[in-house]
Amino acid sequence: MKLFKPKFWDKNNIIVFILWPLTLITRLVILIKNYKTSHKTNIKSICVGNIYLGGTGKTQLVIKLNEILKKKYKIFIIKKYYKNQIDEQKLLSKKANLILPKNRIFSLNKIKNSKKNLAIFDDGLQDKSLSYNLSIVCFSSITGVGNGKLLPAGPLRESLSKLSDYSAVFINGKKNKYLENKIKKYNKNIKIFSGEYFLKNKNDFDLKSKYLVFCGIGTPESFFKLLKENKIKIEKKIVYPDHYNYKFSDIDKIKKIAKENKLKILTTEKDFTKINKFNNFNVKFTNIDLYINNYKSFKRFIINNL
Repeated sequence: MKLFKPKFWDKNNIIVFILWPLTLITRLVILIKNYKTSHKTNIKSICVGNIYLGGTGKTQLVIKLNEILKKKYKIFIIKKYYKNQIDEQKLLSKKANLILPKNRIFSLNKIKNSKKNLAIFDDGLQDKSLSYNLSIVCFSSITGVGNGKLLPAGPLRESLSKLSDYSAVFINGKKNKYLENKIKKYNKNIKIFSGEYFLKNKNDFDLKSKYLVFCGIGTPESFFKLLKENKIKIEKKIVYPDHYNYKFSDIDKIKKIAKENKLKILTTEKDFTKINKFNNFNVKFTNIDLYINNYKSFKRFIINNL
């Protein structure tokens, strides 16, 4: 059973205080991981990860990096295999050579040692067994750093002080000066880039119609916000946990509500990869792209540091 992100992750309350002692276990696990021997390789590599657990847009940034660098390198996207992340795996497999290892180090054995090859890791910043040419931490401008506490009292996979170990930060969403200042507090020299999503297939949607919108992603608020910015009328919302595995009963419920309220149905491309197996389910999905602010500066930074 998958759970929703706890509301207390975004603000301090009594539950955070009760769970705080358990963060000592998280600190111990991190400490043990940090003592791993770092495996060096001649294959150039970029790791795109996060500190805030889920919904920071790292997969979309991986897709964009593949787009930027594919003329210069033969790219292999490496994403550790998890049974519950079929949606992202399908999305990435459409874009480049995708390797799904159970161990990230072993995945490098499948890539020929050549200056023309590049490994882009989707997640893996907390895996200290590998060293990368570039390490990029993703944040959402909506969720920021949450309450700033480690799991399980907060949403952080490691302390914000670890920002000192990484090459750059990428913020998905509107400019967030508070978040930028918070990041600079821990690493005043870190490069901060940002970008926003835009809807590539806006013409596929009838702006006069009303929609039932459902999704199972890390930050559903950003999805709903994008739709509203594009004048798509949301009449009903159904939110599922991130990486949710849809059942027939879920689809029947969505169809029933849509029919009763005379609504069209809309979801994300990531969710669509999991529901297109259901017959007689008329649903549209969004095709989004990432617009990078100061694109030339971002591209130059990436190329110069490989």
